[in-house]
Amino acid sequence: MLQKRRAKLSAWQFLTLGYLVIILAGALLLTLPISSNSGEWTPFLDALFTATSATCVTGLVVVDTFLHWSLFGQLVVLVMIQVGGLGFMTILTLAMVLMGRSVGLYQRQLIMQSAGSLSLSGSVSLIMRILRGTLLIEGAGAVLLSIRFCQDFGLLTGLYYGVFHAVTAFCNAGFDLMGRYGAFSSLVPYADDPLVSFTIVGLIFLGGLGFLVWTDLIKCRFRFSRFALHTKVALIASFFLLLIPTLLFYLFEQDGLLAGLSIPQALMRSLFAAMTPRTAGFNTIDMAGMSNGSYLLTILLMFIGGNSGSTAGGIKITTFVVMAGTALAGARRSSLVMGGKQLDDGLVREAAATMSAYLMLVVTGCMVLAAAEPFDLTQITLEVVSAIATVGLTTGITTSLSSLSQVTLILLMFAGRLGVMTLAIAFGQRRNQPPLRRPTDKILIG
Repeated sequence: MLQKRRAKLSAWQFLTLGYLVIILAGALLLTLPISSNSGEWTPFLDALFTATSATCVTGLVVVDTFLHWSLFGQLVVLVMIQVGGLGFMTILTLAMVLMGRSVGLYQRQLIMQSAGSLSLSGSVSLIMRILRGTLLIEGAGAVLLSIRFCQDFGLLTGLYYGVFHAVTAFCNAGFDLMGRYGAFSSLVPYADDPLVSFTIVGLIFLGGLGFLVWTDLIKCRFRFSRFALHTKVALIASFFLLLIPTLLFYLFEQDGLLAGLSIPQALMRSLFAAMTPRTAGFNTIDMAGMSNGSYLLTILLMFIGGNSGSTAGGIKITTFVVMAGTALAGARRSSLVMGGKQLDDGLVREAAATMSAYLMLVVTGCMVLAAAEPFDLTQITLEVVSAIATVGLTTGITTSLSSLSQVTLILLMFAGRLGVMTLAIAFGQRRNQPPLRRPTDKILIG
């Protein structure tokens, strides 16, 4: 009976249900007195918000992670971040392999959707490569971060801090334990520390690069000419989306947040500010004190996000590139060509649908928060985009939001992690499509 019921669920519905179960289980654990430093029950909405933010690797919080949660609570958050970052199907596949269970066609379809694979073949081996790569990168990051944190907090605490922040950075989650320096301080105390800043930036970049890109890099032995088109687009776009925003942040804030700093210090903070919207949520500058240009740039970077098949959120870099290329091709009245190959029209339609869906949710979320909250539109827009793009950056208004706004952000974070189109298919897919070809017509565009 259970097998029959499971078979009735599509891959998208199963993934959606899986993430819901993880979030609810985590929320229930976080409400327990053992999860809080005070030993008291945590309100369910606060626990649900934290569990959603952790599982959806966002980083928006209504309570400070260090000050509110006990070690047990922090570990619950860390596990949800790791599961959310890798995808619960990755963890489920690992469990099946360890138990000697075979991975069938249905599970392979789920893996393909969860990991962003382009084909069913090799899906299990892809999962194992993802796990090994994750362990290697997070382990290296933890060692580097522990060098500094052990100096500051002692051996055991330093090692724990190194592991915690390596996982949250690689998974693009943005949770931190720096509340000991002040509530919601993020990594501001380490703004001028090259070891911490560059390690975090490196982990964010690798986490947002995408599992398929890793595989292609290793398979082609880092020879650019042999890379797949997806890898080439991801690498080139990622480079320019890091270089150009770094320079823009430096220009926008040289007389503001960066005033009085040396050029190396200012460039390091600018680099961090350019990388963290992709979509990690850490910050080494005062988000509430940014200029309007920096706000707009941050919102744009958050909306774009990282690469497809990665731990990052947003509409994804490839979607942005396809839409930008489509606009240029449309102006020339030609087809979209990349790398000497014409892209399929279905891919362009999918990119357009994804961007349109995200824009509609952003506008809807902004309208809800604008009606419910007294904050200005810039703060609200950044908060909403931060939620749906699973970033975690905020100007500090998250803790002051009403229950309605918190629930709105919870829904946006969930939609952003699963993918707007995944949710649309999961809840709107019809099993039996009538084999009809309707007559065509035209309307004016532009």
